[in-house]
Amino acid sequence: MIYFPTTEGRAEHLDLLSIYTDPFIMYAYLASIPFFVALYKAFRLLGYIGDNKIFSPSALMVLRSIQYCAIVQCILIVIAGIYSRIFHDKEDDPAGFMALCMIGSFIAITVAIVAAVFGKIVQQGIYLMEENEQLKSR
Repeated sequence: MIYFPTTEGRAEHLDLLSIYTDPFIMYAYLASIPFFVALYKAFRLLGYIGDNKIFSPSALMVLRSIQYCAIVQCILIVIAGIYSRIFHDKEDDPAGFMALCMIGSFIAITVAIVAAVFGKIVQQGIYLMEENEQLKSR
């Protein structure tokens, strides 16, 4: 993400300072934040799985935050696609970028759905564990 903007596209002939003040490149950097937050949360979830704490409220919160990050990522990808479609250069064909936007938004929605399904499973597991503990205490 640091070197690529200098190699091609709209920033190919810009100097180093102008590249990183370009609004579209700045938007790309800001739009990548939810991805990296979700990636960090996924590693935390893997830690909970390794510690055998998958059916805990903290794991459920991690799954929900991954779901929200995926939804935000999808919205940001769609906004970038709409921006590119409306404001693209008339000599340029935005079909490749639009295809990448569709694929990226599909992946983000799929991650959100999978996180929601796993969240429901974890929530039911937490409920069953609490019920089991109540039965043991009687």
